[in-house]
Amino acid sequence: MEQSEQITGLLREWCGGRREALDELLPLVYRELHKQARRFLRKEHQGHTLQTTALIHEAYLRLVDQRSIDLENRAHFFAIAGQMMRRILVDHARAKHREKRGGDDAVKIPLDEAMIVVVGPKDVDLLALDDVLKRLEALDEQQARVVELRYFSGLSLEETAAALKISRATAARDWAMAKAWLHRELTR
Repeated sequence: MEQSEQITGLLREWCGGRREALDELLPLVYRELHKQARRFLRKEHQGHTLQTTALIHEAYLRLVDQRSIDLENRAHFFAIAGQMMRRILVDHARAKHREKRGGDDAVKIPLDEAMIVVVGPKDVDLLALDDVLKRLEALDEQQARVVELRYFSGLSLEETAAALKISRATAARDWAMAKAWLHRELTR
């Protein structure tokens, strides 16, 4: 059995109520979760206190606590895991921001060059990005999901389209529109 099929089978068993399936799943997905967590943390400032392993374990604990989750395949699982990692980092940034009482030490993450319409690197405040994504979600939920899957989870356009059950062309169009909208909102 191919690993992707094995992962999908275990996900279905877990969603069907077999809690032990998640324990069997973890060794199969750990390497990819580690890459995903490293991608997130690479975007954090140098003094960030959350480590890759801690981020993976926290996301795993949140997955285990899910009561009614319907994961369809590998891409959908990594999309949910990426969404949880993003929330963990935003929660962590908010807690740090509260500790600092709003000083100019806001957590910054570099915005992936795919997100930038203009040339050159740029740092984006993680809390500001989260707020802008929430506003985008209110305007167009699908575009917000595309951003989460592409930017935060690192999924390809094909994987994003499959996870959202839309065509690749629609995913590409939503990605382009969302990038332009986010850029405008973040540079205001």
